[in-house]
Amino acid sequence: MARLPGPSLCGALLGLVCLTAPGAAVEVHVPAEPLSTPAGQTAELACSYSTSVTDSFALEWSFVQPGRPISASLPILYFTNGHLYPTGSKAKRASLLQNPPTGGVATLKLTDVRPSDTGTYLCHVNNPPDFYTNGMGLINLTVLVPPSSPSCSQTGQTSVGGSAALSCSSAEGAPKPVYSWVRLGSSPTPPPGSMVQDEVSGQLILTNLSLASSGTYRCVATNQMGSASCELSFSVTDPSKGRVAGALIGVLLGVLFLSVAVLCLIRFQKERRKRPKETYRGSDLREDAIAPGISEQTSVRADSSSGLLKKPLSASAVETTKSKLPMVV
Repeated sequence: MARLPGPSLCGALLGLVCLTAPGAAVEVHVPAEPLSTPAGQTAELACSYSTSVTDSFALEWSFVQPGRPISASLPILYFTNGHLYPTGSKAKRASLLQNPPTGGVATLKLTDVRPSDTGTYLCHVNNPPDFYTNGMGLINLTVLVPPSSPSCSQTGQTSVGGSAALSCSSAEGAPKPVYSWVRLGSSPTPPPGSMVQDEVSGQLILTNLSLASSGTYRCVATNQMGSASCELSFSVTDPSKGRVAGALIGVLLGVLFLSVAVLCLIRFQKERRKRPKETYRGSDLREDAIAPGISEQTSVRADSSSGLLKKPLSASAVETTKSKLPMVV
C-alpha cells in the first residue's frame, strides 16, 4: 500500500504552486535613460503604471540626493483617498501631469528646476492587494547649469629652469565642465612638452621654464550649456640678471656715497678759509701776557722752583715793577 506524503511535503508543494500561479501585480514604467533639463525650466518625470485602481490605491513621489541610499529618500508629494498632498521643500514647485492619477499616468512636473534638484526620483504605486511586484520606478534627473566664471591661480617656482602649475576651476556647472588652456599673444612658443594640461582637473603644468614661457594664459571652462573663461599673467624671472642688477646698484650707491663725501669735504675747506684770523692790537694787554724783560722760560722756572705755577702778573703789577728797577746810565 502506497504511503501518503507527509504534512510538511504537502505544505511545500502548496507554497510552490502559489508562487508559480499568476496573480495581480502593479507594474510601473519609467524611462531607462537619465533625464536632463536646463536650470529654470520645467522637468517632466514620466511614470506610468498598470493595475486595477481600487479605493486603496496610493501614489508617492520621493527624492534622494546623489550618492545617498534609496532608504534616505524624502517625500515630494503623495496621492491617497482621492486627494493630492504636496510636501517637503519642493512642494510649491511639484504637481502631477494628471490629477487624479487614476488613469495609469503618474507623471511628475517640477517647475523652475535648480541645481539642488539633481538626484534620483522614485515613483511608487501601492494598490492592495496587488503586491506581486514592488511597484517602484527610479528616474535620474540632472539639472543643466552653464559654467560659472572660473578662478585662475598659479603655484610653483617661476624662475628660469623651474616648474609651475596654473589652476582653473568653476564653482558651478553641470555637467562638470572641461577645461582648456591657451597662451595669448604672438610671443615665442615654449618648447614642445613643456606644457601639459589636464582637461578634468583644469591644471596646466609648465616645466623647464624659460623667458619665453612668460605671457598671458587663458583658461576656458566648457559644458553643453555654455562656457566661461579667466586670464592669468605669468612672468618668469632670471636670477642671474637679478644678481647683476644688484651688483650694479651697489656700485652706483658706492659712487654716490663717495661723491657726497667729497662734496662735503670741499665745502668744509671753503668755509674754513673764509673764517677771519684773530689779531691783537698793540695797546691791548692780555691777562696771560709776560712782563717785558722777563722771559717766559724764566717765569716758569721761578714758579717751578717754588713748587707752584703762579699766575702771570697783571699790567699794573708790571708797571710797578718797572718803576722800582734801578736805571743804569
